[in-house]
Amino acid sequence: MPTLRFEQPDDDNKLEDWRYVHNEIIPADPLSLDDVRGRVARHHLEVAYLGEVLVGCSTVRPPQDGTATVIVRVLPGHRGQGFGGRLYDRGAELARRLGAEVIETIVLGTNADGLRFAHRRGFVEVDRYAAGVDEVWHTLRLP
Repeated sequence: MPTLRFEQPDDDNKLEDWRYVHNEIIPADPLSLDDVRGRVARHHLEVAYLGEVLVGCSTVRPPQDGTATVIVRVLPGHRGQGFGGRLYDRGAELARRLGAEVIETIVLGTNADGLRFAHRRGFVEVDRYAAGVDEVWHTLRLP
């Protein structure tokens, strides 16, 4: 059975994989490859593969005033198998090593699976904002 492996996107192929997952999960905010290159310079990005199959990606925004943001995205065909939990655990561990006292996540409102995942992990909503007609973002925090 293939092993889940995690890689930091350090070349255009892996950056493109990260971008693909992001854009599939968040079609309201599509990113270009150049956008992702900018993000990898500011945040910790990871891509998850099951063997050679792309499964998901994550973003860890380093702590600002003690609060880090950990965002996990898993492609629909790979949900419910624990991959999101493993990505999240890795991201939360890194956030804490970077000095986070508080961990938040941000989920697009149309991503019902993502909201359920965050609630199952113990996150509670602390903010909600609209960035477009059908684009409501939920900021959730671990109590």
